[in-house]
Amino acid sequence: MSEQHYLIALGGNLPSEAGAPEATLRAALTRFPQMGARVLQASRMYRTPCFPAGAGPDYVNAAAELAVEANPAELLQLLHELEGAFGRARDQRWGQRTLDLDLLAAGARVVPDEVTYTAWQGLPLERQMRDAPDRLILPHPRLHERAFVLVPLNDVASGWVHPVLKRTVAEMLSDLPGDAVAEVVALD
Repeated sequence: MSEQHYLIALGGNLPSEAGAPEATLRAALTRFPQMGARVLQASRMYRTPCFPAGAGPDYVNAAAELAVEANPAELLQLLHELEGAFGRARDQRWGQRTLDLDLLAAGARVVPDEVTYTAWQGLPLERQMRDAPDRLILPHPRLHERAFVLVPLNDVASGWVHPVLKRTVAEMLSDLPGDAVAEVVALD
C-alpha cells in the first residue's frame, strides 16, 4: 500500500503520565513515527471550553496531518492504541479524557459511502449524544460544526476541501458564529 494522507484532531482535558493535557498532546505527536506515521504538519495548541458545556475541565486541542501506509480502519486502530497508551478509557461518549485522537478525513474519500455519511451528518443532537456509529464514517460527520476542530485544522489544512460539503476548512470556519471561534484560544 502506498502512503496515505490523513487529517486528525487531538484533544484532552485530564492529565496523563506525560503531564497536563498540553504535554500529553505534544508527547502523542512524538509517538506517531514509532507507529509508522509521519507528522507532516501540526497545529498550535489551543485551549477550548469543554464540550458539551459543563462536562469537565477545559480542553487542549490541536490538529495534525499524517502520512502513513495504512487504510482508514488500520489508522483508527493505531489511534485507539495510542490513546490507550496515555491512559484513555472509553467509558462515556463525549466524556473527560486524557487523550482523544479523532480521524477527521482521508483525503477526498467518503467512507463508507455518501449515503451513510449524510445520515450520520444529519443526526439530531439528542441522537448524537446517545448513538455511535458501528463503523468508521469519514469525513468526521461533525467537523464542520466545531470551532475546536476547525480552528486548529485551519493551521494545517486551510485549503482541504470537504468532499461532501464542497467547502474548504477556511470556508467552514468562516461559517461558524464568531463567538464560538473566539472561545478557541491559542496557547502559544
